[in-house]
Amino acid sequence: MSKNLVVVESPTKAKTISKILGQDYTVVSSMGHIIDLPQKELGVDVENKFKPEYVVIPSRKKLMTQLKKDAKGKDRIYVATDPDREGEAIGWQIKEKIFKGKDVLRVSFHEITPHAVGEAFKSARQFDANMIEAQIGRRVLDRIVGYFLSPLLWKKLARGLSAGRVQSVALRLIVERERQIQAFCPSEYWEISAELSKPKISGETDFCAKLEKIDGKKAEIKTREAAQEIVDELKDKEFKVLEIRQTEKKRYAPAPFITSTMQQEAFNKLRFNASKTMLVAQQLYEGVDIGGDNPLSLITYMRTDSPNIAPEAISEVREHIGRIFGKDFLPASPNVFKAKKSAQQAHEAIRPSYISRSPESMKDFLTHDQLRLYELIYNRFLASQMKPAEFLATAVDIAAEKYLFTANGSHLLFEGFLAAYNKSEEEGKNGEEEEKDKNKNIIPPLTQGETLALNKLVPSQHFTKPPARFSDSSLVKALEEEGIGRPSTYAPIIYTLILRDYVRRIKGYLNPTELGFKVNDMLVEYFPKIIDVKFTALMEDELDEIEEGRLKRVEVLKEFYAPFKERLDFAQANIKKEVVFTDQICEKCGKPFIVKWGKRGKFLSCSGFPACKNSRSITSGVKCPIENCGGELVERRSKRGFFYGCSNFPKCTFTSRTLPESKE
Repeated sequence: MSKNLVVVESPTKAKTISKILGQDYTVVSSMGHIIDLPQKELGVDVENKFKPEYVVIPSRKKLMTQLKKDAKGKDRIYVATDPDREGEAIGWQIKEKIFKGKDVLRVSFHEITPHAVGEAFKSARQFDANMIEAQIGRRVLDRIVGYFLSPLLWKKLARGLSAGRVQSVALRLIVERERQIQAFCPSEYWEISAELSKPKISGETDFCAKLEKIDGKKAEIKTREAAQEIVDELKDKEFKVLEIRQTEKKRYAPAPFITSTMQQEAFNKLRFNASKTMLVAQQLYEGVDIGGDNPLSLITYMRTDSPNIAPEAISEVREHIGRIFGKDFLPASPNVFKAKKSAQQAHEAIRPSYISRSPESMKDFLTHDQLRLYELIYNRFLASQMKPAEFLATAVDIAAEKYLFTANGSHLLFEGFLAAYNKSEEEGKNGEEEEKDKNKNIIPPLTQGETLALNKLVPSQHFTKPPARFSDSSLVKALEEEGIGRPSTYAPIIYTLILRDYVRRIKGYLNPTELGFKVNDMLVEYFPKIIDVKFTALMEDELDEIEEGRLKRVEVLKEFYAPFKERLDFAQANIKKEVVFTDQICEKCGKPFIVKWGKRGKFLSCSGFPACKNSRSITSGVKCPIENCGGELVERRSKRGFFYGCSNFPKCTFTSRTLPESKE
């Protein structure tokens, strides 16, 4: 019988760690949190230092009984939950609720390897009170905001809606961006390119130059007529090389992944949304079977904001780079990357646990998605410790009397880190890399004063573009830059906004719904400070300071609650239900229908409710394509998302993911 009990969060992680620790340890799973604030009550005593009133999660009661049985006869109990605030809090809950009075030690590691796990158990410690205080502070803060704001949304819009301290700020960013797009007026402009070559030599030496200045001023061409006038004037001009500038440029290796950059790059290159990225990363971290029922953890912990790398991992990757790519690709000393101020320095970046386990060697054991993400993480880590790529950038000014053209080109001198990363990923290139590739313009050897042959002039019409809608990638980047949320919160924020139908993901981009606009506008009107970007970032910093022991949880909550309560009282007294009457009349009682919101979206309800409970769907106006049906298509919602179904359901069962074009 084993002498020690080890508790982790998930069965997969338990299996991986059990193989490492051996027969002296029984490793079991808590399946996440054991206790939490009650679902249907505030669960916070705001009059008594904001004391949380935790209860056992109903679905965890049997598990608690089993954990108590598992602990019987054990010499020592270890809690090896994840190495962050959430993991520390889960571990503390287990100790307090299940093993109170027993000798329970905390074990923390950032990678599940024999060395890391062994060292962690040698240095088992007591629980970190400051980390627990910070997690309790965040949980209580979020509960206060959600518990009091959500009913206001019910009062004004519809039951079942929710507001959140951080999710509402993310919604505000998305809505404000959409309004910028809606208000944008495109402006027409024209560009003129000249296809040039050395005299009597054409073909491979052709290169392009763009019109930049006219009479020393920036070329601003607004109409087709103006562009054509310039083209006609240039046809007979002499194009002469005015100046040649060549500079050697370096493109430095990117930092290894942290949570936010992994999510951004996984979207850009693999088209994974944030939730999918974290799910696949968790699988790689907790362990995959590599044959013989032998699970192996392939990456370090995936929720981190620190680019730090363990010294032994640096040594391993430098040896690997020297052996695979050659010494020329290895910098004299390891590359070091600066962390942002709020980063937890004790954490590590996301990297492969074993540099010897190349993606190629693991392809038979990983799913397609696991392999793609692992390859991205592996190659990024390799690249982070390699020399910069070196380019020769050439800029040529070419004069045609008062018209000045410029040609830019670059030539790769030394591949550097590009040998490992971004080398052959044409399919998944992000916009910035695509733009760089478009600008690769091979310029032949030229001399100052040389006359060039004009092969072609190409005028092209363009329009200024509105700002792009947020994708998972760009929203995560914006949240991180603004200091909103932390590594563990980015994916859940986006998931919740979509779940509540405040936002829909369309072709990879986040579009606010009508409901999202309404929720945001109400919160901005009545709680401008609570969903202010800078204020939310300040709250995040204060939670970090609780973890560092520089602030007290109660002080932070007290400072937040007083002005919040004032705004809350004002809102409760002044918010009125939004009623939108329609011109449709209820056939049962003769009163007009009004627009209401429900779990499945908008619908029409009799204004005589509750005396009259008649309701009907709001149709799209598109006729059902089934012959002789006579129904119209209605937007509906299921667990799989939104679809269109016939208003004559169940008589007609037609459904479609997209809205068919009306035949009329």
